[in-house]
Amino acid sequence: MATLARDIERFRPEPVSDSVNDAAWAAFEARDRSWDGRVIGAVKTTGIYCKPSCPARRPKREHVEFFSDGASARAAGYRACLRCRPDDVGRDREAVAKAVRLIEDLEEAPNLTELAARVGYAPHHFQRIFTRDVGVSPAAYARALRAKRAKAALGENGSVTAAIYEAGYSGPSRFYADAKERLGMTPSAWRDGGRGETIRFIVTDSPLGRLLVAATSKGICRLTFDEDEHALKRRFPNATIIPDDGTISAWAEGALTAIERPSQAPELPIDVRGTAFQEAVWRELRRIPVGETRSYADIAKAVGQPGAVRAVGTANGSNPVAVLVPCHRVIRSDGSLGGYAGGLDRKRRLLDAEQANPQPALNL
Repeated sequence: MATLARDIERFRPEPVSDSVNDAAWAAFEARDRSWDGRVIGAVKTTGIYCKPSCPARRPKREHVEFFSDGASARAAGYRACLRCRPDDVGRDREAVAKAVRLIEDLEEAPNLTELAARVGYAPHHFQRIFTRDVGVSPAAYARALRAKRAKAALGENGSVTAAIYEAGYSGPSRFYADAKERLGMTPSAWRDGGRGETIRFIVTDSPLGRLLVAATSKGICRLTFDEDEHALKRRFPNATIIPDDGTISAWAEGALTAIERPSQAPELPIDVRGTAFQEAVWRELRRIPVGETRSYADIAKAVGQPGAVRAVGTANGSNPVAVLVPCHRVIRSDGSLGGYAGGLDRKRRLLDAEQANPQPALNL
């Protein structure tokens, strides 16, 4: 569980470097709550340190210095603000880290009330701070962990029943419900590396070049440019991959409409799975209205991880269904396009087409 251990490290304060001072000051001026717990602002003229969202009147920039946490500020001779109580944020993050460890260590994840009691918080308040720090609720985090464990167990030649209990499920019914929601394929298909799953595909011309549309019975699982059947087989080596017989033609037409006439694009089913963080990012991408863009930093804040800008970029690059999960609507903070797996020319043309005829975002 090395990846999950690294998740815990994200919740611990890091030293403030010179490179983040300007961003920290901007967060203080905006009273940006997403920076609470990431940085402490200490006022030289009063000897008090505050969190970024403190409602107190702002001092002059030259009177403020930044620290990574309250302990560092106290070591420099400052005392905590009695109005915003900045040290409580550090307590929040420690509670979240403890909860993550509890969810990982216990055979069966506790419910919200039990989990909150173990870390000393009221349930509704802890739900909010956990979601703020991790990007998903405690229940969603536990489901993602169990699904990840189940996927690993199913790949070890053991029985499905053994994998169910090894992953921490109380019984088969709960596992099959989660498998339907998150795994996409059946449990046996995961155990056999995707064997038994049927994926139909179409390769067709689009205004942006050759377009691959591939789908399971649930929805589109791959939509990308400049790929073909061979690339699809490399991605799903043990699935049965066949040319479409008309089954997914309507979905392929819908995908073309999303490229050619984005304001008229139909809502298409998708069958994609990722980590909890990736899925949180992809959900935010689908909330961006047609004709609008967001920065990588905007998406990081929206998923409750304002410091994870680079990770958002990685999640964008891992998006398996271009256009339908519109990673092309994410640009850099300076207004430049940033990267795009399909090439910057395609990204620019997609944005131009959308800005010509905007429409509301998908309601998720």
